[in-house]
Amino acid sequence: MKTSRKEPDIKKILNEIRGILTYDDDRVSDAEVMGVIENHLFVSDETYMCDHHELGKLVHRIFCSLRKDLDIIEPYVDDPAVSEIMINGKDNIFIEKNGKIQKTGMRFETTEELEEVIRRTASRVHREINELHPIVDARLEDGSRVNAVYKNVAFGGPIFTIRKFPEKAYTMDDMLRFGTLTEECAEYLRVLVQTGYNIFISGGTSSGKTTLLNVLSNFIPGHERVIVIEDSLELQINNIDNIVRLECKNANMSGRGQVTMQDLIKSSLRMRPDRIIVGEVRGKEVMDMINAMNTGHDGSLSTGHGNSIEGMLRRLESMFLQAADFPIEAIRSQIAEGIDVIVHLGRLEGIGRRVLAISEIEAVSGGRIETNPLFIYKAGTGLERTGNKLVNREKLELKGNMTDGNGLRDI
Repeated sequence: MKTSRKEPDIKKILNEIRGILTYDDDRVSDAEVMGVIENHLFVSDETYMCDHHELGKLVHRIFCSLRKDLDIIEPYVDDPAVSEIMINGKDNIFIEKNGKIQKTGMRFETTEELEEVIRRTASRVHREINELHPIVDARLEDGSRVNAVYKNVAFGGPIFTIRKFPEKAYTMDDMLRFGTLTEECAEYLRVLVQTGYNIFISGGTSSGKTTLLNVLSNFIPGHERVIVIEDSLELQINNIDNIVRLECKNANMSGRGQVTMQDLIKSSLRMRPDRIIVGEVRGKEVMDMINAMNTGHDGSLSTGHGNSIEGMLRRLESMFLQAADFPIEAIRSQIAEGIDVIVHLGRLEGIGRRVLAISEIEAVSGGRIETNPLFIYKAGTGLERTGNKLVNREKLELKGNMTDGNGLRDI
C-alpha cells in the first residue's frame, strides 16, 4: 500500500529551532544559524521523506524566516530582475520580472506569518499596522515603496505590495533599447526640456511615468537650481549639483506632524528654484503646481494618473476644483498657460511600456483646452511624428542656443 506523503510542518520546525537558539541570536553569525538549521533538519521527523533538493529549499526557507525581515520573499527582493512583489493573502504571491507578471509557487504557511512580515517591515519605518491603523504606505531605506493592508480591510487576508527601487537609474539609451520611444522622439523631448518647456507626464499605474521623468531630468542643464518634491523619494537625479529634495511626511499616531505636497510646493517657491519637479500630483496640490508653472518657473516636470491626454486634462481640472471653487473656464486657462506639453504613456499587452502620445497644450478656445498632437502611437507602425510643429515657440526661440542639436525649426 502506498504511503501518503507528509508535508513538513514549517511552524513546528521553526519553533524547535528557536528553542535551540535560546541565547541572543543577534550575536550568532549567519553561518552558525545555518549550521543549526541543517543539523536539526537532518534528524527531524518532519523531513525524513524530503529529497536533497527539497531539503535544500527548506533550509533556505527556514533561514529566511529566522534571519530575514521579509521571510520567504527575500529572494525576490534580492533579484534585480524583479521590479514588483504582490502578495494577496498567504497563498498568492505574484512578482513582476523583466516586465512580466507571474505567479510564484511560494506561499506563507499561515496568515500570522505574513502579518509578522508586514509588522516587521512597518516597524523599520517607525509605523504600525493593526485593526485601528489598517493601512501602511511608506518608503524603505533603499527607496523601495511598500503598501500593506490589514486583514480586517482586505478580504482573503493581508495584502502586501513592494515596488522595488532600481539600483541604477535608467537612461534614455535604456528606454530606446526597450522600445519605449523612438530616437526622434527622444531628441524632441531633450530640446523641450533644455529650452524650458513645462512637461507633464500622464499614464496608468506602472506605465513608466516616474522612469521617464527621471530620464528627462538628465537633460536639465547642470548649472540650474532644482527643487524636487515627492510623496516618497524615488527619483535618482545625479547630474545637478544645486538640488534640493523634499519628501512628504505622514502624521504621527497623534495626528500631528503631517507635511503635505501642497505645503512643500508652497515652500519651494521661497527657495529660489530655476525648476520644480513634482513626482506625482494626486489632489488639490495641483493648483499650487500650476501656479508655480505660471510664475516664471520654466522647465517644470511632473506626473499624474490618466487614461489619455484628454482624460488627464479632465483629471487636472477635477483636482484643481478640490483646492478652489473657481469657474471652470478660469481653471482651464490656468492649466493651458502652465503646462506646455503632455506626454502620455501606456502599458501594451505583450509589448511593454510605450509612449503613446505627445501633445502641445495650445490655448483655451470655445471653452475647452485645445491640443496640438506632435507624436502618436499607431498599432503596427509604432510611435510616429504627426508633422505638426510647436505653436508656442517663444521658449524655443529664446533658449534655442542652449541645445546642442540642429533642426530646431523642425520642432
